[in-house]
Amino acid sequence: MTETSPKTRDDLLRFLDGLGIAHTTKDHAPVFTVAESVSLRDEIPGGHTKNLFVKDKKDNFFLLTVEENASVDLKTVHTLIGAASKVSFGKPEKLMEYLGVIPGSVTAFGAINDTASNVTFVLDADLMAHDIVNCHPLSNDATTSIASADLLRFMEATGHAPLVLKVTN
Repeated sequence: MTETSPKTRDDLLRFLDGLGIAHTTKDHAPVFTVAESVSLRDEIPGGHTKNLFVKDKKDNFFLLTVEENASVDLKTVHTLIGAASKVSFGKPEKLMEYLGVIPGSVTAFGAINDTASNVTFVLDADLMAHDIVNCHPLSNDATTSIASADLLRFMEATGHAPLVLKVTN
């Protein structure tokens, strides 16, 4: 593995173990949308996530992690997150370059691959009110559950200071 290779699920889980963060991971068929993942709700308790990888006109990148059924007003969210302008979706190439994931696998755990701090992570306050938060472990064929407080610890351990804001309607 070269220095530029994105971290894998196993790397992520070892990192969590190294931090003493309790986690469970459930394997499942790949899911690409919130709608496809609904069948897992009975099996995996806690807050389930939807992730929006966006950028402003100055190429500042943000990952908005919100509760799966929440809606985000992309016309006004820039005023909440400190963006220089209205935001639009980031390109898949930047998603891979910065977070080491492909569309459909976007996750707050991508912070482990953002070693140059190119992305500002925004965790919605409503999501963080859950005791447990569920995210893809860098691929969309599994779900990893951790305590919301431990998600913050993980972020800080990767060198990120996530913004915890109410960005949903």
